[in-house]
This record gives sequence, C-alpha cells and structure tokens, in this order.
Amino acid sequence: MATQLPDHFKCPISLEIMSDPVILSSGHTFDRASIQRWLDAGHRTCPITKLPLPEHPSLIPNHALRSLISNYAHISPLKHHPSPQPETLISTLLSRSSSLDSKVESLRQLTRLAQRDSVFRRRLTESGVVSAVLNCVDSDDPCLQEKALSLLLNLSLDDDNKVGLVAEGVIGRVVAVLLGGSPDCRAVAATMLTSLAVVEVNRVTIGRYPYVIGALVSLLIDGKGREKKEAATALYAICSFPDNRRRAVECGAVPILLRTADSGLERAVEVLGILAKCKEGREQMEMYPGCIKILVRVLKNGSSRGVQYALLAVNSLCCYSEDMSLEAIKEGVLGICMGFLEDDNEKIRRNSSSLIQVLGGNHAMS
Repeated sequence: MATQLPDHFKCPISLEIMSDPVILSSGHTFDRASIQRWLDAGHRTCPITKLPLPEHPSLIPNHALRSLISNYAHISPLKHHPSPQPETLISTLLSRSSSLDSKVESLRQLTRLAQRDSVFRRRLTESGVVSAVLNCVDSDDPCLQEKALSLLLNLSLDDDNKVGLVAEGVIGRVVAVLLGGSPDCRAVAATMLTSLAVVEVNRVTIGRYPYVIGALVSLLIDGKGREKKEAATALYAICSFPDNRRRAVECGAVPILLRTADSGLERAVEVLGILAKCKEGREQMEMYPGCIKILVRVLKNGSSRGVQYALLAVNSLCCYSEDMSLEAIKEGVLGICMGFLEDDNEKIRRNSSSLIQVLGGNHAMS
C-alpha cells in the first residue's frame, strides 16, 4: 500500500510514510521520530534547506496531512479501468448544465488525482476551476459540499496554493460551513483552516476575518468528537500568531477549552498552553474554578504531548500569579515535576525544571 501513496506522504529523511507528520520552522514537514533523531544528534539546521534553526526548534503537528494520510490508507487499491480525462472533469464542474451527481463524481475523481500529484494540484489551480469548486461549497447538498471541501483541502497541501485559496475567498465559505454545515463538512472545514494557517500571512488574515475564531469556539461547544478535535486543532494553528490569542480569549475560548479539556480532549490543552502566553488568557484561566486541577489531571494521566502543554500552561500561570502557584503546590505539582526530570521528552524536562524553580521561589516567599 505504501508504494501507492503520494510522495508528499513520505518523510524526506526516512522516505517512509509518515505516522506523525510535524512542521519545522523552515516550513517543511517530517515524521516526528525522524526529525527528533536529527535534532537529538545535535543538528540545528533544516535537513532540506540547510538554514539555521532555533536552539529549541518547535515541531508543529501537521494534522491536516496526518488526516489525509489516515483517510487515504483506508482506500482500496484502484482497479485499472478508464477514467475520464481531467479536462472533462474540470469542464463538468465549470458547466452550469451539469447534474448534481456528475459534479459529485467529478469532485471525487479530481480529489483522488490531487491526492497523488503535486504537479496536478498546481495544474488544477491554474485551470480556473477553484471558483467552480467554491460554488459547490455554497451548495445546500451536503454530499456536494463535502466533496468540494475535500478537494480544496488537498489543493491547500501546497504552500503556493494556500495564499491563493485565501485570495479566492475560501475563508468566507469555510466560515459559512462551520456555522451551518453538516457534521462531516464542519470537521473538514476546520481541517481546511488548519492547513491554510501553516502560512503565517494566512494566520494573520484568518484571525482578522469576522466570525472565524468565534465559529471554531462554537464548534467546540456543540460539535461531536471529530468536530471538536478539528476545531481545537485549527485554533491551535491560528493562535500560533500572537494577536489571535487575544481574539480567541475575547470569543470566550478559555472556559470552553477548559471544559473540553476536562472532558478528555487533550487537543484543548494544547490551545490552553499557547493562550496562557497572553495576559488576557491567563486572566480568564485564573477566573475559572478548578483550572489548576484540570491541568494537574492532564499532568497525571495525559499523553506526552498533553503533559507538555499542561506544563506550559501551569508554568505561565504560576509565573504571573502567586495564588496560582500556591494552588499548584497544594495540588502536588512540585512532586509531579520532580518525577518528570528524567522524562524522555526534552521539553517536558525543561518545562518541569522551570516550573520547579517558579514554585520553589513562590513557596519560599510564602
């Protein structure tokens, strides 16, 4: 099956299909295990561009690509039978007289072709078909809408297309789907925002666009499992741009994220970790009853990534609030952090050490 998967599903280092794709600050995607080995070996340059990296490089999960790999892996090998030429499929979408079923089938086949071939994706965007696909997103038919969103998501895999899609007006369509689409369409729409937000200029544009962040917060409130997860993932990507953190807080994200984290969705903890970096985010967290207890439960029972971001949030809170420090000490955070000093994850070790110093200082003062 691996040999049939598109080349961009493979890690540039291992040349194997990626199981946990992450984005380096250079903008290139690698499998987490491979790039972590590269960094652990002391390298501080991008393996592809050879440009220098920060001393502690961030590895941002490429959830959009991971979702595509997962979905693609479940597709059975295609039988060898004649398929319509791409030009015919494009013409079907552009024609006003095409039936609903023919448009759905054209979108399905174009998506299959786009999944495999970056050259074809570029050719597709240059064909002028994007506006017709956006019109399909406007459809009241959920099947047509979902197929159109899936094609746009595949087109957005290429950085050159991400800015172009935003310029074509994709964000407005995505917001409309988030606010009124079917559950599956809303999940794909949120994933689309995650993919577009890989490019920094898009994070700025998305954050400023009316209702985007508010729609994602609403999806956290009333969405089902997959919708909530994709909404939290999109918020994480968008809020990596500092100005968007304040916007998320103003949309009421903090209490919703804390409730979502308390119900077991770790992705919400990742968003809380970066919202705690801004003053407004910390103030909202301090006002929420049991905030520290929720984060401590993640420290005790969460995955390595959940623990990493729970530590980040607690660290930020305790650095600026003696009350939060005292509550963290009461909940046994010092002991938990001591246990993390031997953890395999370098960020967990570093954040634990930092939090021990913060709590130790505040404990001594009290």
